[in-house]
Parts: sequence; C-alpha cells; structure tokens
Amino acid sequence: MAPVSPVSPRRGVTTLLALLFALVAAAAGAVALPEQPDDVVWLCRPDLPADPCRGDLGTTVYRDGQPPEVVRPTAGPRDVDCFYVYPTVSTELSYSASKEVAPPLRFIAEQQAQRFSQVCDVYAPVYRQRTLLALRSPGSPEQARAAAELAFADVARAWEQYLANDNRGRGVVLIGHSQGTRMLRQLLRERIEPDPAVNARLVSAVLAGGNVVVPRGADVGGDFRTVPLCRERAQTHCALAWSLFGETPPADARYGVTPTTPEAAPQPYGAGYEVACVNPAAPGSTDEVALHTLVRTGTAPQALGTALPTPPTPWLRPAQRYRAQCAHVNGAHVLLAAPQPGAPPLGPFPDPGWGLHVADLTLPLGDAVDTVAAQISAYRRH
Repeated sequence: MAPVSPVSPRRGVTTLLALLFALVAAAAGAVALPEQPDDVVWLCRPDLPADPCRGDLGTTVYRDGQPPEVVRPTAGPRDVDCFYVYPTVSTELSYSASKEVAPPLRFIAEQQAQRFSQVCDVYAPVYRQRTLLALRSPGSPEQARAAAELAFADVARAWEQYLANDNRGRGVVLIGHSQGTRMLRQLLRERIEPDPAVNARLVSAVLAGGNVVVPRGADVGGDFRTVPLCRERAQTHCALAWSLFGETPPADARYGVTPTTPEAAPQPYGAGYEVACVNPAAPGSTDEVALHTLVRTGTAPQALGTALPTPPTPWLRPAQRYRAQCAHVNGAHVLLAAPQPGAPPLGPFPDPGWGLHVADLTLPLGDAVDTVAAQISAYRRH
C-alpha cells in the first residue's frame, strides 16, 4: 500500500490529544467475562500468543517537503525486563474494573508499551483499576481509597508472581502512565525499595503523568528514599517523571501542581515538596529540546481520524514536530511543549487542568525508549 502524504498540520491539532479517549469510546461495548479476582491475569508477557506489547515496529517517518521513509528498528538483547502498568482506560460501567482483557487495554499497551519491546521483554498485569466512569464520578474519599487499595493489591500480587516465576535476577524497568504511575510509585516505595536485592535490579522507572513528588530543590526524598530523579541519559537506578502541558497550567491543574492534601494513594505533600519533572529527551537539562514523537496506527486507524496520514507500517512519526523543556510556571512544575515551525499548537484536553495528559507518553515516546535503551546498556556494564 502506497503511503499517503501528510495532511495539513492545522487539521492535526487535536489528534495526539484525543487519540486515547477516541479508542476508549469506540471500545465501550466490550462484554465482561467470568473472572477469578485473586488470580493474576496478564495483559502482556513474552509467552502470550497474542501479546499486545510485541509486534511489528516498522515506522513511516514523515518530514515536510520530503517523501516518507520507512524504517524498521532491530531488537536488542532480551536480558532486561520491563514491568508496565497502563493508565485509566477501562470503559466498564462500574467504579472498579474487572480483570477482563478488554480492547482498550490491548490498544493502550500497543500504543504505549509495544515500542519498549525493542529493548526489553514486557510484562503487564491486568488490574482492577478505577474506571473512566469513576474518574467522572469520584465518589466519597472512602470509596476512592478502597478502589485504590484494590487496584494496588492486583499490581503488587502480579509483581510478586513475576519475581517468583519469571525474573531470575534480571534487571527491571518500570513503565507507567497516570493511574499506572500511581500504582508504580507505591510499588517502588513499599515493595521494591525495602528489599535490597530487588532494589538493586531496578534499571530505571519511567513514571509519566502521575505526580511523582520530590522535596523542592532535591532529586530524592519525597516518594522514594533511594531512587533519585535521572539527571543523565545513561544513569541507572533513577526515575524519569513528567507532566506534559502545551500552555501555562491553571492554578488548579490536575498535574504538575504540588499536592496540599493526601491522595487516595499515599504520598508526601505540602509546601516543602514539588512534582518532579525530567525531560525524557534530555534528562538533567532545562533547555528546550526536540521531541521524538511516535504514534501507533495499525491497531485502530479509525481512532486517528483524518488528521494523520495512513502509512504502510503500524507506526508513524508525524511531520508535526515539537520541542519541550521542564519549567516552573504558575506554581506548577511541568514539561512544557511548543510547536516547531509548521506544526500547530497543542491545546489541552479535555480541559486546561489536564494539559496534554493523554499525550504524556506519545509525544516523547521515541525519547523515552532511547533513554531506556541507554540505561539498559549502562546497567549491563555494571
């Protein structure tokens, strides 16, 4: 199939922002299956026959004024694992999701985690997360707390099973977004750091859009006692964390603003702390640098609308390019993105307080994979 030329950047303004919610809405008709709540259910693991975290990584690269180019990344050694926890995508009409491997879970794994299969074997548990319905109707603090405990129990149980049956002393990269990041913050704090042997196997943690907390002016001591923020691309045993915005966050922004009260998932809070920001494209730098955006297209091309081209490969790099830098703005600490010439600005979705949350991993996905690859190489040399 011949590639289609990129469409006008103006028509692509909302594509990267609406991508995840569009497919969630389309998949809302999934039928629940019988489940055994205490069993570990895996969305991704290397021995699954239809693993959404593995697949063809062929990518069509678009550049303004040039013909598209197809590149096919080669996979490296499989001596390190990635443990991925997905964000809020469940469309079930309940406060907490079941353990059904529903279409939104498969899609988000393909969109966010599949690219990491180039550098690691990906394990991803299904967990009874708070659903999109619960996000719209949060309920009481007690209900939210109980739901968070249920979700974390599933993630922790899967982690313990992975350690017992699959890890075999291998290094591990944690990867999460939004609710998934909240789960991994707690897992790292409560289950990994207290165990020196397991803590030593932590290659790094990619914790996007989940308000990782550090003391103001420090890299460690908030959420984590031994795991600092990454300040070099090849640094190991550290965390990459960011919240993406395309404009100045409002004072009541959902992400990037230091919490003043405890959340359903425990974390430090108060004036002495701030939300962490590490640019995955340039850890340790506050300069504005170009981002390497990658978008999955083969799973559900209808979710992309007409704003992006239809390539001959499952992945594309859009012609629209962006730059980003960590910045303190209006009381928030965020990864602030700006368009390069010819690309449209990215407005917030679904409202200003969310910023570019749904694109937290999509916009800098290539950078996150490249940084994790450098960290894994450094871990092997230790």
